[in-house]
Amino acid sequence: MRGVGISARNFGEQGNCAGNDGCVNLRRKEDLAERKTVAHTRTQPATLAPEALGPVTPEEAVLLKKLDLARLPRHIAVIMDGNGRWAQKRHLLRVAGHRAGTQSARTTIETCARLHVEALTLYAFSVENWRRPKAEIEFLMQLLRDYLRKEMPLLQRNNVRMRFLGRPEELPAGVQKDTREATEETARNTGMVLSIALNYGGRAEIVDAMNAILMERNGHGGTQPVTEELLARHLYTAELPDPDLLIRTSGEMRVSNFLLWQIAYAEIFVTETLWPDFNRARLLEALLDFQKRERRYGGIDSERGRLHGRRGRTFDFPWTMESGEEWVGVCVDGESRGRVRSKEKR
Repeated sequence: MRGVGISARNFGEQGNCAGNDGCVNLRRKEDLAERKTVAHTRTQPATLAPEALGPVTPEEAVLLKKLDLARLPRHIAVIMDGNGRWAQKRHLLRVAGHRAGTQSARTTIETCARLHVEALTLYAFSVENWRRPKAEIEFLMQLLRDYLRKEMPLLQRNNVRMRFLGRPEELPAGVQKDTREATEETARNTGMVLSIALNYGGRAEIVDAMNAILMERNGHGGTQPVTEELLARHLYTAELPDPDLLIRTSGEMRVSNFLLWQIAYAEIFVTETLWPDFNRARLLEALLDFQKRERRYGGIDSERGRLHGRRGRTFDFPWTMESGEEWVGVCVDGESRGRVRSKEKR
């Protein structure tokens, strides 16, 4: 297994620097510096007894000892890829891979819930997946319905609140009913929010958000621009923090139209492990890799200090031009934008 680092509508709930080349854009995403602090300040202990996750393997026990619970991601998103290849390697039908993948989903959900991760989003079925053979699509829809019925006790036991992201009106009536009921049955739970991206597409989500804004304005929006904050409030994931960690199995180096807006600052972990083989140890490895990352949100780390876009503060920072010459500038961040007030060649 090789890990590679590269430094979503809810079914149940429905600065201008132009003309100034010296402007440094420090765009704020819900006060990224504040979110960074929140993500790394938790009331739970910094270590976890293996018993908290139930029986563990020796490998998992070693990984758990290294895990710092104070620095877990708030929101983990997973592209569950490799079911077909897993089946092909074993000379089985593709559907066998999909069925085997449900165990990985179960393990990931339960582990994240017991680690008190705030949100987990799984990419189950994209808007592009309708191009697959009809028989495979029908199997996937029935597999989802069976999974919801079978796993509901697990979700309730772990206090998980369930949501579905995407376009529900295009799904079979039976699937719509089951997803609606699952959302309602877990609505009172107060633990981890489990989002299943179903008939989901990142581009479609942004289009839906813009259409929702236009409908709200109903032609009376005037010339008021659409801001990032306004658009974010109309996304499927409006009530969730953006993902801190995006995991992709099977080694593919692409995001596949998944949470395109939300993963702007996510850390990406790609593993060669196929989804049906993605067990708890592989999940813990991804979390440990995440904890090794230094998250700057577009800021600059240097010997003279860090630039992270905190409001109302001034930062000195040096940088090196492509020519190799080093320059120094001063950035003042007042309205989530910074301006280089002076440059002088060193």
